[in-house]
Amino acid sequence: MRLRLLPALLALAGCATPDAHAPPFAQRGYAAFSRTDAAAIAVDEWRLWGQRVDDTAGAGYVQRAATMAERQPGLWQRVGEYWWEGMNAGEPYDAWTGKHDARGDVFSVAVNGRYAWSAAFISYIMRIAGAGAGFPYAPNHATYINYAARAAHGEIKAPLLIAEDPRLYAPRLGDLICLGRGRARNLTFADLPTRGLFPSHCSIVVGGGVQQVDVVGGNVDDAVVMSHLHTDNAGLLRDNLEPWFVILKVLYRR
Repeated sequence: MRLRLLPALLALAGCATPDAHAPPFAQRGYAAFSRTDAAAIAVDEWRLWGQRVDDTAGAGYVQRAATMAERQPGLWQRVGEYWWEGMNAGEPYDAWTGKHDARGDVFSVAVNGRYAWSAAFISYIMRIAGAGAGFPYAPNHATYINYAARAAHGEIKAPLLIAEDPRLYAPRLGDLICLGRGRARNLTFADLPTRGLFPSHCSIVVGGGVQQVDVVGGNVDDAVVMSHLHTDNAGLLRDNLEPWFVILKVLYRR
């Protein structure tokens, strides 16, 4: 009885481990951290959200509260799971859902951008795939983009991510492809790492290679959506609508 109560007592005392929200198979590493597993998890989530595809970079998409997928029964709870399992225990974001703040109050569509969950989605995938403590889980993509950039400069010991220039590196299954948004839309690979955070988005590669790669991202059109990106005969990104400026090579164990 005392042993069973210990985790709860530690949590109440503010001593919970950062990955306390992860299931045992992820915490204890039942299987090696695998690119095929990470991609499969992302594809399964995409299927759950209706297998939507958007190759237009969101052109013409209009938010409507009544039809926003992330606010629908069964799906707003799923976003809540991304936050709960993707964030380290004790983060203020871990109680958010697709339409609720940490108090459980429904937020309006007008402030929807404050609760963007695309980074929580990537963090969730990495956590469930077994990345363990080595991944820099965060509510924003810029945190792990800068981490990977510092790793590329040799500033991080035994990193799990390394930033690669998309002009020179062909993305592989399970890698993360990232772009700057808004004021950061014109960021280039040479600008990394930045001094602070910036608006951005990352999607995970789930298939393809020469001529096309398939990526899945969260909070794209307020859902989990697949996009197809153009590549050349060497597998390098070419002639895409969005300014994908960095690839995060994930150092899977297999």
